[in-house]
Amino acid sequence: MKKFWSFGLMVLCLASLSGCESITRAIRGDDYVDAKIAASSSEAAASASASASASSSKAYQKELKKALSADQSAFPQLSTDVADDEAEVIMHTSMGDITLKLFPKYAPLAVENFLTHAKDGYYDGLLFHRVISDFMIQSGDPNGDGTGGQSIWNGKDKSIDSGNGFVNEISPYLYNIRGALAMANAGADTNGSQFFINQNSDDQSSQLSSDNYPQSIIDAYANGGNPSLDKNYTVFGQVIDGMDVVDKIAVVDTDDNDKPTTDVTIASIEVVKDYDFD
Repeated sequence: MKKFWSFGLMVLCLASLSGCESITRAIRGDDYVDAKIAASSSEAAASASASASASSSKAYQKELKKALSADQSAFPQLSTDVADDEAEVIMHTSMGDITLKLFPKYAPLAVENFLTHAKDGYYDGLLFHRVISDFMIQSGDPNGDGTGGQSIWNGKDKSIDSGNGFVNEISPYLYNIRGALAMANAGADTNGSQFFINQNSDDQSSQLSSDNYPQSIIDAYANGGNPSLDKNYTVFGQVIDGMDVVDKIAVVDTDDNDKPTTDVTIASIEVVKDYDFD
């Protein structure tokens, strides 16, 4: 049975892709969603519901008000420099290198999870198993089909991951602009190991309001991205070099499940600048 995305993603379906059949498979995939739902308990469902409303909480709204009046320097994605409180990695793929910086200040769990998996070789040899041109490229699943992948806390720390993934980290300083690195999920608080890079290059700025988006981010969306994903997925990094490689991966031939017909793989993820979480 098909599992449909939230309203925001349905909007993206209408605005950016050719039909809902593709968008419902994008990022999660039917098998992955079905597997996660089958494994979910009522407690996890309650947690997901609570997290889904987090982005509209008083705390988020208070921070958003600050962000709306902040200048460009407040938004780390808009600079290619790697700050002292950021990490840097090079994703070596079969089609070239992609350099990304990561934002532990705003998404500490996602960044620690990604860096640890990278250093442990967890991502080595994994496929880009879901690729949709003018949308995103996705990887991070050991099963290679969108059904697998666990966080570093799975089976080790139930206070962070009780078995269904770790919580979303939504910040008004990070967005799904072109080149943004984000966690893939099967619903709120189901983050494991899968991730995607936003690739869409179509101007998205005209649909955004300065009542809800900082002007610097609206300007960035003129270069592309997927604003309908905002508040639903944890953004934790940004491509700072190698976006041409992302674009090359995005246009490879794919099958009916958006899987490349010729394997595109991650050879390794090299940690250039680590981050101390202690």
